Amino acid sequence: MYNSLPRLFSAATLALAMAAPGAWAGGVGLAPHQAVYEISLERASTASGITEMSGRMVYELAGGSCSGYTQNMRFVTRVTDRNGTSILNDLRTSSWEAAAGDKMRFNLSQYRGKELTETTEGTAGREPGDAMVEVELSKPATRALQLEGKVYFPIQHSMALLEAARQGRHQFPARLYDGSEQGETVFETNSFIGNALPKETALTGVPESLRGVAQFGQMHAWPVAISYYEPEARGTDAAPSYELAFRFHENGISSNLLIDYGDFAIRGKLTELTMLDAEKCKPGQ
Repeated sequence: MYNSLPRLFSAATLALAMAAPGAWAGGVGLAPHQAVYEISLERASTASGITEMSGRMVYELAGGSCSGYTQNMRFVTRVTDRNGTSILNDLRTSSWEAAAGDKMRFNLSQYRGKELTETTEGTAGREPGDAMVEVELSKPATRALQLEGKVYFPIQHSMALLEAARQGRHQFPARLYDGSEQGETVFETNSFIGNALPKETALTGVPESLRGVAQFGQMHAWPVAISYYEPEARGTDAAPSYELAFRFHENGISSNLLIDYGDFAIRGKLTELTMLDAEKCKPGQ
């Protein structure tokens, strides 16, 4: 039985540089918000051992270009195997990233039932103009790491991905670090971006009750698929560890989620959406 799920939003929950709803003016922007996605099993092979899955994911983005960006996510699923045994998986993540993309704090906890099975906590940062990222882990053990080469933090990656979509690019490879996998893994990712969808088509998959909440009808959207590879897969023809497909709206909100782990895939349907107050910078910030 599959005991734990990778982070659903390692890069692609897609927190971007923030703008108020409807304030899209040619730059990267995201409305701060809280979104709820109902999780269901899309398909499962015999090899997966999974017969049923259901759950919910709650994602929140707050902050802005003055205080930095905070992301919180809770992803709870109940998985049933072919023997009828079910287990509750509860993944909780929290991170803060400086607007300049030079600092990040992260905290991840994984529960199986009521038992805490994994926790990761640390910071990552780099000096201006320096590509090397210094990581200081405090959990699961105290450890220092150095990440060589160009590495994106999650918000950095999302900003670049949205900008690539706006420029009409159809592919965006990047190395991503978000503190997952006990803080020791830099994912090799490759994002595939479809053509911008007309505004009327972009609404597909957004419940009618939510379409006016974030002014979706005034925005374009792009179909995006991101493949995540383990570091050792770099330069090889290895299959991705998992793939995430979604519809990426101009304000950074995602809908029509599909997460494919190979032996099984799950669907995330946007069911609730609350827009949060935009950050108001203090004088001098």
